[in-house]
Amino acid sequence: MRTKLKQNEKIILTTKLHWYPSLFYPILFSSLCFIIGIIVGSASGFFYVIALAAVGFAVYKILERQCNIWVVTNLRVIDEGGLLTHYAIESPLDKINNVSYSQSIGGRQLGYGNVVIQTAAGYGVTPLYGAENPQRLKDTITSMQEEYKKTANKEQAKAFAGAFSNGQQNYINTSIANELEKIFDLKQKGVLTEEEYKNLKAKILNS
Repeated sequence: MRTKLKQNEKIILTTKLHWYPSLFYPILFSSLCFIIGIIVGSASGFFYVIALAAVGFAVYKILERQCNIWVVTNLRVIDEGGLLTHYAIESPLDKINNVSYSQSIGGRQLGYGNVVIQTAAGYGVTPLYGAENPQRLKDTITSMQEEYKKTANKEQAKAFAGAFSNGQQNYINTSIANELEKIFDLKQKGVLTEEEYKNLKAKILNS
């Protein structure tokens, strides 16, 4: 994968185009070109041009398949591709509203299908065509969504608990300061003796 991972991000699943939708027709086309070259005549230079083009096209599609991948991490789904160029479409887990998959009869037999990721406004719809084992891809995405929500809820709970604890501590500190101020005023006014002031002060601080 050429896309850099973020801090604390880890890869959960990497999948790619199934061999049938990505390679069957290109290889079939290349084979036809090769056969046409034989029919035209192997003695002709045109045969070598067609044969080279057919083989080159097939090799290109094989290499392109290796570059076109879908990656599910604990933070996002990445659709990455391009052999000579490079593109990457990211769908953050917290922005995904729905994930669905579909398979044709042939797709069910061979193990490929389409996955559609619907995200919040601004991200749109990301279709993943011809994916290997589309149900596993879909289930992994939904599973990581649940894990992401659980983690986010735990972080929010910790933050809330910390804020509450700090607020409670501040309240306690303010209350003690007020009590100490009161008994100090009483001592200054002569209501409390020095000994009584010290005893009350120790009691308040130890409470």
